[in-house]
Amino acid sequence: MKKKVYIVSHSHWDREWYLPYEQHHMRLIELMDDLLDLFKTDPNFNSFHLDGQTIILDDYLQVRPERRGEVQQAIDAGKLRIGPFYILQDDFLISSESNVRNMLIGMEDSKKWGTPVMLGYFPDTFGNMGQTPQMMKKAGLETAAFGRGVKPIGFDNEVLEAESYTSQYSEMWWQGPDNSEIFGLLFANWYSNGNEIPAEKEAALAFWKQKLADVEKFGSTNHYLMMNGVDHQPVQKNVTQAIALANELFPDYEFIHSNFTDYIEAVKNDLPEDLGTVHGELTSQETDGWFTLANTASARVYLKQWNTKVQRQLENVAEPLASMAYEISGSYPHDELTYAWKTLMQNHPHDSICGCSVDEVHREMMPRFEKSYEVGKYVEEEALRVIGEALDTSAFPETSQPFVVFNTTGYKKTEIVSVEIELERKTFSEGYPSKLWDELKQQPKKSYKVIDKNGNEMPATISEEAVRFDYDLPKDRFRIPYMEKYITVELHMAEMPAFSWETFAIVEGQADVATPGLATENGRVIENEAIKVTIADNGSLTLLDKATQKEVSDLLVFEDVGDIANEYIFKKPEGDQAILSSEGQATYSVVKNSAEQAVVKLVQSLMIPVSADELLSQEQQAVIDFRYRKAGRSKELAPLVIETLITVKKGSKRVAFETKINNQMKDHRLRVLFPTDIIAQTHEADSIYEVVTRPNQVSASWENPTNPQHQHAFANLHDDNWGLTVSNFGLNEYEIVAGQTIAVTLLRSVGELGDWGYFPTPEAQCLGEFTFHYGIEVHGAPETRYQTYLDAYSAQVPAVTLQVKPQSGTLNSANDYLTIEGATFGTTAVKRNRETNELIVRGFNLSDKKEPLRIEKQAAVPTKLLNLLEEPLDEPVVETIDPYEIRTMKF
Repeated sequence: MKKKVYIVSHSHWDREWYLPYEQHHMRLIELMDDLLDLFKTDPNFNSFHLDGQTIILDDYLQVRPERRGEVQQAIDAGKLRIGPFYILQDDFLISSESNVRNMLIGMEDSKKWGTPVMLGYFPDTFGNMGQTPQMMKKAGLETAAFGRGVKPIGFDNEVLEAESYTSQYSEMWWQGPDNSEIFGLLFANWYSNGNEIPAEKEAALAFWKQKLADVEKFGSTNHYLMMNGVDHQPVQKNVTQAIALANELFPDYEFIHSNFTDYIEAVKNDLPEDLGTVHGELTSQETDGWFTLANTASARVYLKQWNTKVQRQLENVAEPLASMAYEISGSYPHDELTYAWKTLMQNHPHDSICGCSVDEVHREMMPRFEKSYEVGKYVEEEALRVIGEALDTSAFPETSQPFVVFNTTGYKKTEIVSVEIELERKTFSEGYPSKLWDELKQQPKKSYKVIDKNGNEMPATISEEAVRFDYDLPKDRFRIPYMEKYITVELHMAEMPAFSWETFAIVEGQADVATPGLATENGRVIENEAIKVTIADNGSLTLLDKATQKEVSDLLVFEDVGDIANEYIFKKPEGDQAILSSEGQATYSVVKNSAEQAVVKLVQSLMIPVSADELLSQEQQAVIDFRYRKAGRSKELAPLVIETLITVKKGSKRVAFETKINNQMKDHRLRVLFPTDIIAQTHEADSIYEVVTRPNQVSASWENPTNPQHQHAFANLHDDNWGLTVSNFGLNEYEIVAGQTIAVTLLRSVGELGDWGYFPTPEAQCLGEFTFHYGIEVHGAPETRYQTYLDAYSAQVPAVTLQVKPQSGTLNSANDYLTIEGATFGTTAVKRNRETNELIVRGFNLSDKKEPLRIEKQAAVPTKLLNLLEEPLDEPVVETIDPYEIRTMKF
């Protein structure tokens, strides 16, 4: 039987990268025009793979709407192969739910056009998430193709038992942590191994001799895949003539123009018994470590912070509140939310969210974030309006100002909630704005307190009255501007149940005398019933956990080093010594101090170089490989002032930090260090539907002196007795240093894109003001660590508040919308199904063990388990959840 070569025409379409979006967009129009014309003129042209992302169709039809019919005809004829995703994402830097929405929306869009290619397509993703096998299977995809993460070694190399991330073949089985298994296809010779096939005899002979030897080195069968295309590649219009020539020149092979569907079916029918298996996340663990591209997690950190902000708004605020409001209105904003998700996901391709493009690209990302966020805010406000109008607040005095606090997360929440309460308003129809302002301002000051529905006073901090402009936008008439008198209330919420709300009210009266605050010794010590924090003269912290009596010292040390690499990769200059905040003196002062919380301000200053030296610019322009650069740091120093607010709350073991800097330095990296005395071989981090376990040591082949990793909400080090969880908001890069220190990257400033040429990126130096949020929490025995993980998730989503009127209504003033009994269940979605409006709840097991799980909605349990496309599964709903299981349920 002849060996068979399957040539798949494609173009890997980065929507934006080394050129701004519209430059690539216009070239996409040319590509699509050429394809539609080629389909008509070359009957032997099998098909073109449209890079697995349906957004390309939207991008094209923005400019060529008149060719929609031709696009549909090409899809119907199988000439244009589309889907199954909306975009090609970087899966590590977007949330679990964003990864699912990319499949869900991509499949929906694909099926509107025709039949999607049933292939998980990750040609250039910077590493592959460990839960890919389970996620693909739960979307009906049995195969994934990818270009990174596994080192191909070929037939001339022995497969070493110690190496879990190498493969003798380009084909393999891929098993996830839950033991789900799919067929994996590695582009061992990259996704361009069949690009620009010669149609001239001598060139074709040389081309195919080399290319066939390359592909046969890794192929497990006699079916060989040749990818006819690469980044932004125009279609090869004479590819069928080139294939005909190849068949003449190499009679022992059959060359066909083909597609992924046919190739995968053929290769899977002939797989050898000795096909290997790779496990979990694939991040090039067994390479030299330089090109994992994990440092993109810290490039342009402002993008990651905005991305986290928008994801939390859509997933954890807008959708849960809209789902609650549906119970009253019978209406759910599917279209608005899909628009918000699509807008957000346009920032999720790897060259976008990774921060590794030219400055114009990342400037264009910011309005997308802002637009998606504002849609999420609008959905939130509309849902709150519906709920607020239905709430029964008749238990409160008629002269009171009731307000509601919502916990929209799947976790208990202990938090200081801030809410602004309107006391009185005067509309502009009542007089001149300035006079109205004066009238309100000159009224006698009053005292206020907070009560619950039973009339009990609640401990709270209440500001003095103030006056400001505001306005209403009624649904049935013109806008109403007014001046309002208001106060700001800070209320301590303790152990507020998941997906619940509770109503309070402001009434006139003198509040109880405040008890002593948590901060003592002018702010040097902060202590509650669970922990004690002590600030050293150099600004480092000592944390005592009272339950375990564990004391951890030298926490919160800032470290600055040089960086002479690029947006993709960090590289410290040779001989560069870290500059540490612990080498200087700090000052501290009390900002807030009550029995409910203390906030202490810590100020430190590092004298650091203003940039790299002049040699770096020369080396960049000469495109000298970053590994071999000799540039150092400038001799000119300037102060980097670091201001950190340290917050401890009553009833909470977590210490929260808010750090602010005004960065005017270039070519450097700033991290915050949390050392421990833990001796462990592994650690854990929050990843995609997985608390992933990673080794603290690198492989034998590793050459990079650093080992950066991706995270979402937290990283954790623990042994058999205790552990430390470091949580964060939008700080996606960390490293375990010397096996014992959790180092979180706050900022990385570089001046070039990197990769295949010299592309200056002055805005990647990240000059200006930045604010970083993160926290720490100590736990005891390993089984107690999960609560610190849930606390990290909860900390990313502030409580939502709403002022309401004294009124009768159909909704209780306090309610648990959902109850979740599961100590290791991470909730990722509470939403409505687009077709049925049934309530959807999705989440995953943080644990590697089977755990109890019960979820109720007003005493009702889920009626069905679903896959990730929200299609019913033929499986019973049980009150346990398997290790690493991703579960989607409907009510």
